[in-house]
Amino acid sequence: MFLRRTFAAGLGAFAAGMLVLPISGAAEPATILTCTNLVSGFSWQIRINFEQGTVDSNPARITSTQISWHDGTDGGNYTLDRKSGSLTVIFASSTGGYFLHVRCSPQN
Repeated sequence: MFLRRTFAAGLGAFAAGMLVLPISGAAEPATILTCTNLVSGFSWQIRINFEQGTVDSNPARITSTQISWHDGTDGGNYTLDRKSGSLTVIFASSTGGYFLHVRCSPQN
């Protein structure tokens, strides 16, 4: 169950867009990032839509420094640092919950 939930969390949580957008010029409407779990090495993609303010269709709060969202499917709360590409995922539970640290970068 833990591995299954971790896998689902990884897939949903790590769909974001571009880490740092240029301050001048128009922002891309959507960006795809590849995120990698630092412990297991598992990678997946996330899609950030800046025009709609979503990450993988989940409403997101997008600022100049971070992007955060909640994925109702897996219950995870995600925060992406736009400068470093560090993604932190927090899962609450009755036993205290847990968190994951992931690294995201633009799609090659």
